[in-house]
Amino acid sequence: MTKLPHDRTLVLIPARMASTRLPGKPLADIAGLPMIVQVAHRAREADVGPVLVAVDHQETFDIVAAAGFDVVMTRADHQSGSDRIYEALLKADPDRKIDIVINVQGDLPTIEAEAVRASLRPLENPEVDIATLTVEITDEHEKTNPSVVKIVGSPISDRRMRALYFTRTTAPHGPGPLYHHIGLYAYRRAALERFVSLGPSVLEKRESLEQLRALEAGMRIDVEIVDSVPLGVDTPADLEKARAILAGRSS
Repeated sequence: MTKLPHDRTLVLIPARMASTRLPGKPLADIAGLPMIVQVAHRAREADVGPVLVAVDHQETFDIVAAAGFDVVMTRADHQSGSDRIYEALLKADPDRKIDIVINVQGDLPTIEAEAVRASLRPLENPEVDIATLTVEITDEHEKTNPSVVKIVGSPISDRRMRALYFTRTTAPHGPGPLYHHIGLYAYRRAALERFVSLGPSVLEKRESLEQLRALEAGMRIDVEIVDSVPLGVDTPADLEKARAILAGRSS
């Protein structure tokens, strides 16, 4: 195992203004700050490297910059957050000083700083291309809910597994724990470059899960097991939950 240098790791947060269920989502107010700024604060608290926000809208750019965070404008027509962070990486680091990119989704305002740090641990193994997070499912409803993405993995230790598959169905079959995937990724730069160069894969399109592209291409994804799932804000109801959570923390 190798320790990862702080100065060669970049936290990138993609923010997209277009949202069918929650228009203008990055600028939604949560505890007195726009959601995207709350996410940037959580990323900064992790203290794993500089934080950069990748946006596609001038108002978002101006607000993030005014809050004191580095920000870069990216195209509005990207199909995924990984494409957006790759464009941002090329603009922010043309000299290729960054080796590791952590992709923190811009709709995770309650993400714990420790979860961001945990995403780096699997990359201490040089054989791992991409790292991500999971938590054991305890709610019976989530085990059969297709909106809850499950990881099928081979255990490496009591806190880590090697991902074999991601699915929306209930898997694996038989007795034992099921794991809920948390969509936060840490990429080696070379892995991110390869990933975005690949076209969408067969299983990726079938499951509507982008991470399957990497597995189908033979890339290795290891998964750190954490203790809680951060709230992803996709709907007005989610937004109210996030407001309550962060209001509670501030009080």
